[in-house]
Amino acid sequence: MPSPAFSAGDPALARQLAFLAEIDKLKSILRQSFVGGPEPRRKENSAEHSWHLAMLALVLERHASAPLDLPKVLKMVLVHDIIEIDAGDTFIYDAEGNASKAAREQAAAARLFPLLPPDQAAELRAYWDEFEAGETFDSQAAQALDRLAALLQNLHTDGLTWREHGVTKAQVLERNEKIGRAFPGLWEEMKRQIEWAVAQGWLG
Repeated sequence: MPSPAFSAGDPALARQLAFLAEIDKLKSILRQSFVGGPEPRRKENSAEHSWHLAMLALVLERHASAPLDLPKVLKMVLVHDIIEIDAGDTFIYDAEGNASKAAREQAAAARLFPLLPPDQAAELRAYWDEFEAGETFDSQAAQALDRLAALLQNLHTDGLTWREHGVTKAQVLERNEKIGRAFPGLWEEMKRQIEWAVAQGWLG
């Protein structure tokens, strides 16, 4: 027998509650990035990443090279990793994992968003599709902040993920250059900090 939360008298509400219960699983999906703070460090989960990314958008909006539709950007970053419930997190420097990433994530989106009532399913799926396509300036900014979040975490955790996986300066510059397309000033600052990380021996 379903719990009271899933047997609401309003069928649309029942679907919304079921969706919200399902996306709670995002808290169990671990990423490669480590959380700052006291030792021993732990890896962050994808729900924590989504919250942090939303905060980056809220705080750093003024550094974008063109005006942002901030409410839309916030919605995109909050839904962008929901698919990891099924697809898992794919490490940015994992060539093999990235080869199958798109197919795994499309399958996850096809299952997860339709848990909602049709109108909300279409709306949230549209935000996810826009983020993935990266064709609008808002989505490009959201993608840039997504890269920036992991970059900042490495800089604030002694390059722990970089060192764990033997990441090089060239890889970091290549995978994060899209930051400069939407946030050129931030990218210049990040490049200075990447050079500093190299001097610390955190990057090959």
